[in-house]
Amino acid sequence: MPIDCIAGTSMGAVICGLYASGMSAAAIEKALAGVDLTDVAFDREARVDQPQAVRKDNLDYPVSLPLGFGSDGVRSASGLIQGNRLLALLQQHTGRLPGDVNFDDLPVPFRAVATDIETGDKIVLRRGSLPQAIRASMAVPGLFAPVVLEGRTLVDGGIADNLPVDVAKQMGADIVIAVDIGTPLKRANQLTSMASVTQQVIGALISQNVRSQRANLGAADILLRPDLSGLAFTDFADAGRGIAAGAVAVDSSQVQISALSLTPQAWTAYLAGRNEHAFLPEGTKVDRVEVVANGRVPASRVRQALRTKPGDAYDPRTIEQDLAALNSTSDFENVADSLTGTDGDRVLRVTANSKSWGPNFLLFGLGLQSNFSGDGAFALRVGHRMPWITQSGLEWRNDAVLGSRDLMLKTELRQPPFSQDGLYLAPFASIKRNLLDVYDDDQPDGAPPMMKLRQQEFRVGLNAGLPLGKLGEIRAGIARVHTSSTLMTAAPTVMVSLDGDDSVSVPIAPDSSSETVGRVEFEIDQLDDVLFPRHGYYVDGYAEMALDQSEGRYNTAHIRALWAESFGRHSLNAAFETGGQFGNKDVGRYTFDLGGFQHLAAYAQNQFSGNYVMYGRLTYLAQLKHFNSGPIRGTFAGASLEAGNVWNSSSAFARGPWRASASAFLGATTSFGPVYLGVAMAPGGARNVYFQLGNQF
Repeated sequence: MPIDCIAGTSMGAVICGLYASGMSAAAIEKALAGVDLTDVAFDREARVDQPQAVRKDNLDYPVSLPLGFGSDGVRSASGLIQGNRLLALLQQHTGRLPGDVNFDDLPVPFRAVATDIETGDKIVLRRGSLPQAIRASMAVPGLFAPVVLEGRTLVDGGIADNLPVDVAKQMGADIVIAVDIGTPLKRANQLTSMASVTQQVIGALISQNVRSQRANLGAADILLRPDLSGLAFTDFADAGRGIAAGAVAVDSSQVQISALSLTPQAWTAYLAGRNEHAFLPEGTKVDRVEVVANGRVPASRVRQALRTKPGDAYDPRTIEQDLAALNSTSDFENVADSLTGTDGDRVLRVTANSKSWGPNFLLFGLGLQSNFSGDGAFALRVGHRMPWITQSGLEWRNDAVLGSRDLMLKTELRQPPFSQDGLYLAPFASIKRNLLDVYDDDQPDGAPPMMKLRQQEFRVGLNAGLPLGKLGEIRAGIARVHTSSTLMTAAPTVMVSLDGDDSVSVPIAPDSSSETVGRVEFEIDQLDDVLFPRHGYYVDGYAEMALDQSEGRYNTAHIRALWAESFGRHSLNAAFETGGQFGNKDVGRYTFDLGGFQHLAAYAQNQFSGNYVMYGRLTYLAQLKHFNSGPIRGTFAGASLEAGNVWNSSSAFARGPWRASASAFLGATTSFGPVYLGVAMAPGGARNVYFQLGNQF
């Protein structure tokens, strides 16, 4: 059936725009079936493609809340989703079209409908960048960030005209085939998330203008209304159901549609006569490269990432790869490109918009744990990032942990001396304080702690960091460290033997020390998801040595590893941890601890403390349900087997006795982090019921 012109709004603009560019319906279905549309729509990119600093922040601060502040107060992003992956997908399939194309010159003349957010007017897009026009047409308010085109701030066209029958008739259509993909409004008790409320509001507005557009249909026109009950506009993973519903709707109007069809010979002639002049000729050269940088990030940062230079052949795939790498740095709200001009003056223009809710950006994480027996803790993590203080890339980073047991404050400046993606220098200062319950190993499990200890550490130093490609990062540095401990309860005593058979009771005394240390640490993060890892691995570790190896100085090393693999809905992950002192005699510090959720879950939080640790865990997880949007992203059930212990002397390290724990739990991945509710048991009768919110290694 010949299509002489086509107009679309929102998701309809995506399909119509791709069809207008020359793709057949079968080619569009094949192209979209080859990607995860949910990941594309929600801007989810593979974590392994992100810089390590971004992966680290996602691990420490899982709360998805784009918030910042500046001279004009606290601000948030204009949309939860920037739409960069969608724009890249559209560019990938329309890369042969210039960025200043007249939509009448496409193989099928096309119009996209958007809404001016300042006036509420319907805006019909007729020329320019086809991907940008499509992206603007489906910028659902509150979900997708608006798009600025020719001075107008545009959002989803469905608000003004979701069924653009009038636009098609203005383009000269004698017969209009209108496809109404609106979904029925929900009852109030069915609105269970921010996305569902947004959809309901937009749906109410849309239903009004759709009714008026239906009135424009004549007797010869065809109205298709697929039954999309049970589908929301965020259900991209269920696109197959929508396609099937569309096929049923077409079948119901088969007689009318068949009357418009051509014979095979006439169809071939129709395709041969379509306009192909809009496409860029093979071997098109880029004559100039222009970078427009809006915000604090300088144009030099964008130029550094672009491999395309003046005189190079225009390669849309290479350009999109470079822009994707820029978007992954977390410096930009969006980065887009277009090729305009004529032969001899082709201009590749890259527009990079820094995040609009800065220049100070806030990050959040939340932790809460309880065994429902009075032993619990909470912690609020807050991060502050102020990138691009200078044109050379100076960044100020602050991290804080405010909790019932732990307090941590750290400030750091990062300066890359050469390139933004390479070596950096980082002077820093930090203070840590934690409350530790110290238990007597000779007492039975369940006995109260013999003392409460407050440990404090202050550091000031200089680090040098180097990214390890896409694997992770290594850091080395020197610091001055002051540590101290304070008893929060009455001092317990230990019996010390004297000459002969005599002994004396000696109270345990707190201590303090100051020393200069050298430290090397590394982090390799290849996990696919910070909340529910299904594939990949994570390893981090450090070694720290006092530069003065006199009496009382100590050196420590520590390493952790996590591996995850999945088989359908079933996942296995394994964790291992070990650490201790080295190079000097044992010094009495409570450096490592075990006890609590996924750290010997049958025992109290940090019940076992010592100078050496070894621990292992094997966990099975079954994904019960996955949600595409809303505060709860998925639910799961699982079970863990754990074993490990701590020791105070190198002679006893890893030689037993070993403590074991087994647990079963239900959990959910949420916007605030993973949530667990479970029960754990250990040999000897120790048991625990626990609730945990937040990441736990």
